[in-house]
Amino acid sequence: MNYSEVIKDIMIENNLSQAKIAEKLGVNQTTISQWLLNKKKPGYDNIMAIYNVFGVTPNELFGIDK
Repeated sequence: MNYSEVIKDIMIENNLSQAKIAEKLGVNQTTISQWLLNKKKPGYDNIMAIYNVFGVTPNELFGIDK
C-alpha cells in the first residue's frame, strides 16, 4: 500500500474530508489533494504529523515491511 492509499484509509476510518485532515495536520487542502493524487509526497514534518496525530508510522505510510 502506498502513502496515498494509507491517507485515504485514515480519512475513511476517521470520517474526515480533505479539509478536515488538512486542518488536523496543519497543511492546506491542496497539499492533501496532491498527496492523494500521488503528485507530491509528504515531507518529514508532515510524516511526523501523520504519526503524531493518527499513529501511522513512516514505514506504514510508505509500505515498508521490516
